Amino acid sequence: MMKFNKLINLELTQSSGQTSQPPWVINEEGEYQSLLILKESPVLIKLSQKNFKSFNLNYELPLNLDSSINKKSLEKEICSEIVKIYNLDFDLDKFYKFLMMDSKLIDSIKFCNGLRLFLAKNPFECIISSICSANNSINRWTKSISQINYKWGKEILFPSGNFFTFPTPSTLSKVYEDDLEEYEALNHHTEIECCVNNLKSCGVGYRAKYMKKTSDIFTNQLNYNDIFKMEYDEAFQTIIKIPGVGPKVADCILLYGFGFKEAFPSDVWIKRIISNLYFNGEDISANKVRDFGMDKFGDYAGYAQLYLFHYARKSGLMDKLTKI
Repeated sequence: MMKFNKLINLELTQSSGQTSQPPWVINEEGEYQSLLILKESPVLIKLSQKNFKSFNLNYELPLNLDSSINKKSLEKEICSEIVKIYNLDFDLDKFYKFLMMDSKLIDSIKFCNGLRLFLAKNPFECIISSICSANNSINRWTKSISQINYKWGKEILFPSGNFFTFPTPSTLSKVYEDDLEEYEALNHHTEIECCVNNLKSCGVGYRAKYMKKTSDIFTNQLNYNDIFKMEYDEAFQTIIKIPGVGPKVADCILLYGFGFKEAFPSDVWIKRIISNLYFNGEDISANKVRDFGMDKFGDYAGYAQLYLFHYARKSGLMDKLTKI
């Protein structure tokens, strides 16, 4: 067992609707579990928490793993990956001192205590998840991503059961877009109702074509790891060119997939929240909100957006803004 002594609310972080990945599954023991693909080996991670100042980690190895694996090296890699995913190097206390300098933000600390960025295990999964989340409910897009894993990911066997990786860009680029494309490819040798090996069968709707084109881009034109090396402006201009990606989704991808904390995703809800708090309820554009957030919050912009959105949901402010 590994123990992490850091302020974090795992439940809140998992359920806050961040688009880096679906929430991790809660097993029968009440642990958050997920498959991680590491250099040393795939591992099944299991996290448990009794208080917000620490959490425990256990893990399982695949059933067919070579017994000669260096467990000390593996555990070091697991630790590094968990620190990255839950952004444990980020100083929440320092961030809270920053929030307390603005009277409009102080209450967000109470509603969001221990909330951290939930960063992507896999940047490509984040890109596809973010495209899938556009104009979609959290419940629906998380189910869609799980279906994509099941149909085209690699199956790995653990003592606790079977788990699936997220497919590679190359794999997903070859998937049929819809039942008609699949039907035609099979030369009509089956009923069209039986054609369920396609993206639309996963409930992604019109986003299927965007996912296919995006997968092709990251197969043949662009290595997503190069984005980590870019400055924010270049990264934004790169991501915004992806099919189905607007400014808000681009900033979500940069924030949750690549760790650009200066990104400030701005949708209709953030627009209403910022307008209410800082512009006396004026009708302002999403671009103005984005620029305002980045200028005001600087390197804390991504965290500020996350806290403002969750605070508005839990404090009743969102309900109030809905009625305006």
